[in-house]
Amino acid sequence: MGLFEVKNLSYKIENFKLDNISFKVNKGEYFTLLGQSGSGKTLLLESIAGFNSITGTINFEGRDISKLSPENRDVGFVYQDFALFPNLNVKDNIMFAGKYKHVSNPKETLNDLTNFLGLTQLLKRDVDNLSGGERQRVAIARALFAKPKILLLDEPLSAIDPTFRNTIMKFLKDIHRKYNLTTIHVTHNFREASYLADRIAIVMNGQIKQVGTATNVLNNPVNIDVAKFLGFKNILPSSMINDTKDRLFSVDPNAIHVGKHKFDCDYMFDGIVEECMGIVDHYKIFIDVDGEQFFAKILKRDFKSSYANRGDSIYIGFDKDDVCFL
Repeated sequence: MGLFEVKNLSYKIENFKLDNISFKVNKGEYFTLLGQSGSGKTLLLESIAGFNSITGTINFEGRDISKLSPENRDVGFVYQDFALFPNLNVKDNIMFAGKYKHVSNPKETLNDLTNFLGLTQLLKRDVDNLSGGERQRVAIARALFAKPKILLLDEPLSAIDPTFRNTIMKFLKDIHRKYNLTTIHVTHNFREASYLADRIAIVMNGQIKQVGTATNVLNNPVNIDVAKFLGFKNILPSSMINDTKDRLFSVDPNAIHVGKHKFDCDYMFDGIVEECMGIVDHYKIFIDVDGEQFFAKILKRDFKSSYANRGDSIYIGFDKDDVCFL
């Protein structure tokens, strides 16, 4: 069921432009805007929140909210740096929305949020004395205190110690489910997007390049630019696998089999080892096949059967199911 729709949104600031952006977010969906730094994803999130004067429309539950002020859009916004008020303690930060919006059962809401987010013992503390993870939880509690229907998260994991990243990702998913939210999450991290998102929009140069389920977008890029952004390797002419269309294909380095002797695969090539690099638990092997370079990853336990020195001949192969056409 559709809840939120952006139609032909454009916004220009200096030499950068959000250009004719359109997408829909379904009720209860965890939707991720995935793009490189400078791609416009944060600017797009701020435009959705109401901080920029856009052209186009933003429809929420069937009405155009594009001219409404941020506080009247029924969204909660969590900034990348959390943007807590340094002159207020934790409790007053969380309850700040009550100054401009009626919040039903404020004490009950505060207790529910602080219990769930583990903030009960911190309510009287100054925010300057909080850790990064505590500041993040306070920022999320503040956004949720107003009981928004949409939660907007701007790079929420960028200030978090990488050792806690998995814990925080699960925490965000738990919040999304507990409070029946529709969440729009900005990130440049593929792993975040893969774990959290129901659907993903790829943002590049101020435009939406692809929208779809997380599995579909991350495994089936719509064009070569998206494929390169997603880190696809082995982007090669499809004529190599007897495809008659003028296009490219890609194959995951982990799906390529390597051996000193022939083996069964849908596509088989003989090549020359250009380089072999030992990494912690695997080897990276670069193979020249008729002037085209293949890159394969081989687990160390499988390496003996495929070992070859630089300049040696070797066989590589992969199956049809592992091919992605671009």
